[in-house]
Amino acid sequence: MGEARARYTSQRIENPLQVAVITVPATTANLGPGFDCLGLALGLHNRVRMALDGSGLAVEIYGEGSDVLPRDGSNLVVQAAQAVFERVGFAAEGLVVQQENLIPIGSGLGSSAAAVMGGIAAANALAGFPLTDEEMLELAVAKENHPDNVTPALFGGLTVTNSVDGKLLVEHMLMPPMSVAIILPEFDLPTAAARAALPLNIPMADAVFNIGRMGMLIPALLKPDFDKLGFAMQDRLHQSYRLPLIPGMAAAFEAARAAGAKAVTLSGAGPSLAAFATEGHDAIIEAAQAAFAANGLESRAWTLPVDNSGIQIAIN
Repeated sequence: MGEARARYTSQRIENPLQVAVITVPATTANLGPGFDCLGLALGLHNRVRMALDGSGLAVEIYGEGSDVLPRDGSNLVVQAAQAVFERVGFAAEGLVVQQENLIPIGSGLGSSAAAVMGGIAAANALAGFPLTDEEMLELAVAKENHPDNVTPALFGGLTVTNSVDGKLLVEHMLMPPMSVAIILPEFDLPTAAARAALPLNIPMADAVFNIGRMGMLIPALLKPDFDKLGFAMQDRLHQSYRLPLIPGMAAAFEAARAAGAKAVTLSGAGPSLAAFATEGHDAIIEAAQAAFAANGLESRAWTLPVDNSGIQIAIN
């Protein structure tokens, strides 16, 4: 899998761990032209604490989504964990799950990918690390169906994913220090609705446009070269169809650029906006929030570093 190195071995441990704590980063996918294949991990994290206790299922949720996420077997962390236990034949007779969520749900910041990867990594630790990174990623993609989110959540940094003959190929690249301004308007944009807005066919010129931008985007991010980033992060495959779905988003793009952002993009399918700059992130956030407010939307914002670590595991 390119630069990605296995974090865990496939060797079983005779006495499985009883408690695992997993920290998973947020992710921003697409980054303009890298539709459905490019993703970047960000320094905003969810934490999953999972333990075996032999007395059934108990789920506690704190932070983002605590008022709406299920606390039974339909919980995404629990479902992901059960997929691991079934895959490796591990009998988990009782499970206690605690979720501490900082990643907003439905934000375009990979909250569901973080839940899936957190559940898979925690269950893998409880079972004695039977699965490699590649095997965990395979399970996560089957569950989440968004490799551009789950891959950077697992490995950190910048990732490119492609499927060839049913096999997922990954290129993993470490990022230089960089901060990204994230502005999240209070607007519900389901991923299914954002996907439905896209055309089934695109002009050849638009495909060529994105291929060229994608080729320039990766080296611009890795240097980093902010002067090229604004050009390289342009897109014609999805953003022009999705921006009109979110009140004030087009105006927020322009306001962020006018305030100093070198590049602006939808984070995943939205509704978050991601702005890249060398400095002045507070001014960029203020300008974008004012644009949303002018269109009747409140918003929240973060200035986040890139995360090169990916999933982190601790044993209590």
